[in-house]
Amino acid sequence: MRAPAPVRVSDRHRFDTLIDARSPGEYAIDHIPGAVNCPVLDDEERRIVGTLYKQQGAFEARRVGGAMVAANLARHLKEHFADRPAGWKPLVYCWRGGLRSGSMVTWLRLVGWDAQQLAGGYKSWRRHVIEQLAALCPRLDLRVLCGATGSAKTRVLQAMAAQGRQVLDLEGFAAHKGSLLGALPGTPQPSQTAFETRIASLLEGIDPARPLYVEGESRRIGRLDLPTTLVTRMRESPCIEIQATPQARVAYLLRDYAYLGDDPQALARQLGLLKELHGKAVIGRWQAWAAARELPSLFAELTTLHYDPAYRRSQASHFARWRERRVVPADDLSDAGIEALARRVSELG
Repeated sequence: MRAPAPVRVSDRHRFDTLIDARSPGEYAIDHIPGAVNCPVLDDEERRIVGTLYKQQGAFEARRVGGAMVAANLARHLKEHFADRPAGWKPLVYCWRGGLRSGSMVTWLRLVGWDAQQLAGGYKSWRRHVIEQLAALCPRLDLRVLCGATGSAKTRVLQAMAAQGRQVLDLEGFAAHKGSLLGALPGTPQPSQTAFETRIASLLEGIDPARPLYVEGESRRIGRLDLPTTLVTRMRESPCIEIQATPQARVAYLLRDYAYLGDDPQALARQLGLLKELHGKAVIGRWQAWAAARELPSLFAELTTLHYDPAYRRSQASHFARWRERRVVPADDLSDAGIEALARRVSELG
């Protein structure tokens, strides 16, 4: 009797539920989109089994680990899988498609469900992401949205997405606004692998015949690196520049970064990182404004003295088609103004 064909990553949509059998810690770092975490070993149990394997060998690790796995599987059967119908088809994966997912598949099949194991486990998914980024990025029909800091580029992209345009929101995926002060309060950045998973998953679902709008980022957003193939494609793609008035930009920054005033000491520390660029006197003035929560004066000088010169220096060197960019002026970056600006950008095609 011929053995069933291995289940590949490309087959995952044929299943009712995708189950990640790894520990919660592994799942939190990255996982296949849509997967639910039903660990056969939690983080502490995994540590214990790993220690036993190193110190006493495979048999003792499997003996102790097997009891833990059985207890966890029994709990999942009572809780997570109790209401599943007889025709339920789950796909299970672990790190490399080994004992953890294999044990869960065995138990689920004994119940009578058509459970299958993902060949190669999460590692096969990771290879898939890398291959997809390499294959899809060079073919993207990108429109790169540029503009000086405070031009509301991310908000414009979000409005365009709501209006039906295809958008790749890199700062949203990275949970970071991309600048020195871009960390989001209370929101850690994802892992590098999770960031790439988010990008690859979106690119798999877009229509290649339609433009994809993306913000003109540097190679890094916070501590995360953009895929090299995506950066290369961005650098050679046509650009659209939002040219917002200084008044509109400062007004927008005061709304978008209002939370910086909640922790003046943290803001002052971040500004201190710019001392070599701007000197002790300028940074001292900015830190005094931060301490006094005088954000209008601080943002006005930050844009004029720090962000704008860097923006002017970088654009022509970063984007091969910068000289032929299309310009969209803006003097209103309120919510209504951003909605109108998004429609104007969309009309450029």
